[in-house]
Amino acid sequence: MRTDPEAPDPAPPAAPLTAAQLTGSWRLLAFHETDAAGTVTGEGPLGPDPRGRLVYLPDGQVSVHMMRSPDAPDGTPSYMGYAGTWRLVDGRTVVHRITLTPRRDWIGTEQTRRAALAGDRLTLHAATRIGGRPHHRVLVWQRLR
Repeated sequence: MRTDPEAPDPAPPAAPLTAAQLTGSWRLLAFHETDAAGTVTGEGPLGPDPRGRLVYLPDGQVSVHMMRSPDAPDGTPSYMGYAGTWRLVDGRTVVHRITLTPRRDWIGTEQTRRAALAGDRLTLHAATRIGGRPHHRVLVWQRLR
């Protein structure tokens, strides 16, 4: 999944974040597709109940691992993941630079996410192009304690 800089940003305005607020481990709660207005239009590529971990380290390293649930339909990816570096831009945008992944076409790419934090929930919004068509995806993570 590559970031599409020309696609509209589906994320609502949010208070600026600091790197310290993102640092830590997160558990995936939801991954779904939305329309440009932010209305949920379907499940994400990992099915109805995906599992995942997101880890932001203070030294700028990131690791993302997600898998489909056992009841996901056949034909959906079973695993998505990568590692690399991360940086916070403008207090609202997180950029992941991918250096390690099973997907060769992702290596060296940057994935940009609009970020919003509410309590222990981190919501990442992505505007991407898949098969030439714009897609909007939302991932909701909960901080692990």
